[in-house]
Parts: sequence; C-alpha cells; structure tokens
Amino acid sequence: MSDDLERLQRWIDSGGLFRVLRRRGGEYTVALCTCDGGAQMDRVVTDDPGLPAWRAAHVDSELEPA
Repeated sequence: MSDDLERLQRWIDSGGLFRVLRRRGGEYTVALCTCDGGAQMDRVVTDDPGLPAWRAAHVDSELEPA
C-alpha cells in the first residue's frame, strides 16, 4: 500500500470520512473530512493506481459529492 493510501486508511480507521473532489486523468484530489458532517480538514492529491479499488472497498466512509 502506498503512503497516500495508508494515510487515507488511517484517516477512516480513526473515524474520519473522505470525499473525492476531483479526478483528472489518473490523479485524484481527496478531501479528508470530519465524521460529524463532513467539514474538510485536509486533502490528499494522489496518482496511486490503487485508489479506485481502495475507494470501492470503502464506500461506507465516502461522503456524497457536495
């Protein structure tokens, strides 16, 4: 698992949520959000090819697009 995916995994393991803000080619911008309504606390920009599979396995922690 890449550093980016490990960071995302730690975030949701701690109770946080995430939202994919943008996808451009193979690059994703992912917001790290609070569990109580989705306020963005940070973001990750990654081109990790494993992100789509990771995202599919964690749909329960993904916020709907704003």
